[in-house]
Amino acid sequence: MPSAARSSLSLRYESARLAVLDQQALPDAERWLDGSDADAMIGHLHALRVRGAPLIGVAAALCLACLARDGADAPALHAAADRLRAARPTAVNLRWAIDRMRPALSGTPARVEAEALAIFDEDVALCDAMAAHGAALIADGEELLTHCNTGGLATAGVGTALGVVRRAWESGKKLHVWVDETRPLLQGGRLTAWELARLGIPHTLITDSMAAVVMRAGRVQRVLVGADRVAANGDFANKIGTYGVAVLAAHHAVPFHVVAPWSTVDLACADGAAIPIEQRDPAEVRGVTGRADGVGAVRWAPVATPVFNPAFDVTPGTLVTSLVLDTGVLSGAELASGALARTARA
Repeated sequence: MPSAARSSLSLRYESARLAVLDQQALPDAERWLDGSDADAMIGHLHALRVRGAPLIGVAAALCLACLARDGADAPALHAAADRLRAARPTAVNLRWAIDRMRPALSGTPARVEAEALAIFDEDVALCDAMAAHGAALIADGEELLTHCNTGGLATAGVGTALGVVRRAWESGKKLHVWVDETRPLLQGGRLTAWELARLGIPHTLITDSMAAVVMRAGRVQRVLVGADRVAANGDFANKIGTYGVAVLAAHHAVPFHVVAPWSTVDLACADGAAIPIEQRDPAEVRGVTGRADGVGAVRWAPVATPVFNPAFDVTPGTLVTSLVLDTGVLSGAELASGALARTARA
């Protein structure tokens, strides 16, 4: 494809136009939407039509490239960048990508596009590196458990935690994946199961509340999750429910691995208490929205029921067996001793 074109499982950029796969329509429909406009992209981010910490950073950068190619001047680009940056507060990759784009926004459209494409290409490479490091940890015949979605739908490449699973499978290791459905938006059931089926990897969908039973039965040898922000001490934010999985894994002596690129590490954030947590629409907990067109919507709680709906929770670094980065693998003990800060300085 031409050098100014890029394509992944969930993004297509060509001729200064960006199309995004509507993840709210999955698994029933594969529908592509325009993401070339800042307002449209912000809407996609809010509605989780575009989601996954690395992916939202890449998508926002490519959106800025579209605006530049469409003739937006530097003040307009910086204003759009400000709005995009604020769209999802927890995932640090979005802030990282926008801040990296800033110097290019005062340059030519070609420079803006080149920087956005570089971010895309680097994410692909980061995913490959994480997958290689993590796959080495997995033994043949293991049963794994995942939470939320961390594959090609969440990145420009093969994924973070699910990328590790994919590489281990492609290397010939026999695996089985237990897929947490991931309430309240069911990203595990709708998205991870869809990806695993496409890849031909054996898997079984379970509700989040079944993870303990599966672990107690000895059916889980390893847990792999992603992250939206990793603090300097190894605490990390991820999709709500991750903390509970980590506690269960610790109780059952199951190794618990976090897979994330260096762009997800926030050394300015001392610990998990400093990570902002996004609160979402109560309607997500009162029922299910069905398909993106509204078909299949069901409400099972009274409409006025008070709801607490944080999009993420924070897992202490003390529960992490290892953090798999594109730069290598850090053990829980290394995280506790300040290895992240040392890695950044090195």
